[in-house]
Order: sequence, then structure tokens, then C-alpha cells
Amino acid sequence: MPVIARDSERGVLLTVHIQPNAARTECVGVHGDAIKIRVAARPIQGAANEELIRFIADRCALTRTQIQIQGGAETRRKRLCVRGVTAEVLVARLLPQASKGTVEQ
Repeated sequence: MPVIARDSERGVLLTVHIQPNAARTECVGVHGDAIKIRVAARPIQGAANEELIRFIADRCALTRTQIQIQGGAETRRKRLCVRGVTAEVLVARLLPQASKGTVEQ
């Protein structure tokens, strides 16, 4: 399985593929080398990005300020930096059935 999250000195670098306009916000698994998350928001004026950040913060017991979009703010594929958690814990909380190999340490 590809590496989708790795620890760095700034925080966890996470690759996400989002699907906007979903019926509900949920993590649906791995999409290539990224976690796929459906978001119940339209990709207009940053609404989908805000919903993505809210979902990850809620799921991982973090504040929204601990999550930043590092790249891909206007695309479906995004690179996030998540502070205050390790890559292993982040993936486990987003993908409860996470397989080994999705985290690089």
C-alpha cells in the first residue's frame, strides 16, 4: 500500500483526494496514494476545504488551526500539514481499518 501520511518536523504531511457535493462527509478509503474523503459541501469559495478541515479536526480531536492546506487548495488532490498528532495516529483515526504501509516514519 502506498504511503499517504508521513511525519515531518512541521507535522504530518497527508495527501487527500476529496469528492465535493457528497450527501455526507466521510472517509471512504484509499485512492491511489491518498486518503479519499467525500465532503458534503460545494467547491465554491472554499466551502469544501473548510468542510474537509472540520471533518479531520473533529475525527482526530484537533483544532482547525492545527490543519493547513499546503498545496492543492483549488483542486481535488490536496497536501495537508496536520500538527499535534503522529502519522500513525492520524491514519488510524481517519481509516480505522488502516493497513500497515500507509504511514512512513
